[in-house]
Amino acid sequence: MMEDTKIIDLYFQRSEEAISASSSKYGGYCYTIANNILGIREDCEECVNDTWMHAWNAMPPQRPLKLGAFLGKITRNLALNVYEKYSAQKRGGGQTEAIFDELEDFISSSSQVEHRVDEMVLTNAMNRFLENLPERNRNIFILRYWNMHSVSEIANAYTLTQSNVKMILMRTRKQLQSFLVKEGIEI
Repeated sequence: MMEDTKIIDLYFQRSEEAISASSSKYGGYCYTIANNILGIREDCEECVNDTWMHAWNAMPPQRPLKLGAFLGKITRNLALNVYEKYSAQKRGGGQTEAIFDELEDFISSSSQVEHRVDEMVLTNAMNRFLENLPERNRNIFILRYWNMHSVSEIANAYTLTQSNVKMILMRTRKQLQSFLVKEGIEI
């Protein structure tokens, strides 16, 4: 496997090899993210292919510090956009709906500008919150709410029961809620 820095350099050199190297190294990872949101092979494949195009358009000028996270974020946003188009139909085995339901207490409506500012403040607060969590709880939280894995997938990955995973997620959400209140962030 090619190192991330070399793949990024290929993007900056405008070499098409960057796309094949990205696909080879991160194609499965990106597909999993899209599949956890959409659950339909054709839509997932389209999101992954669109990821390479978006990465091509973003580099340069952007030089991501972590290529995998950068590509995963692009895939996630693309998949969420597709999901939003088809939100009338339950997709992804209902995982995305369930995740949004679990987090609905943290989502508030506001104007476009206020929304952008709130988003930046919330992102910074979330990063600080996640940094202070025990590693396992942080990883479980990220797998559920960023990568949109099912509770059963997380339980299998950590050899926990689904009840344990649900309890960890519930406690972490409560900790997050308390943290956000202390930070003065309206939820």
